[in-house]
Amino acid sequence: MFGQVPQVAAADVPAGAYLLDVREDEEWVAGHPPGAHHLPMMQIPARLAEVPTTGEVVVACRVGARSAQVVAYLLGNGWDNVRNLDGGLVAWAGAGRPLVSEDGCAPEVV
Repeated sequence: MFGQVPQVAAADVPAGAYLLDVREDEEWVAGHPPGAHHLPMMQIPARLAEVPTTGEVVVACRVGARSAQVVAYLLGNGWDNVRNLDGGLVAWAGAGRPLVSEDGCAPEVV
């Protein structure tokens, strides 16, 4: 979908990947992959040190647009281990990958 940056399909995200969810707080609370790391897009510049420089990092948002921007930003700042989740967490859920919520409700991608 967003061809300017490296991408990975939801079904192909390896179990050991560092999944970075760049959505806003309310989106995170409603549903996210188990074990994902939350770092809202607008906080990335101030919190770059939290993004691993080794290992596979898969960046995700709702449909892949914000995360593609984050991947491009990280690539421009020296990261070479980042890929965009193609189709975002909508595609993740559509592929049957698990979600958890932080509010006790059934998890959903909002």
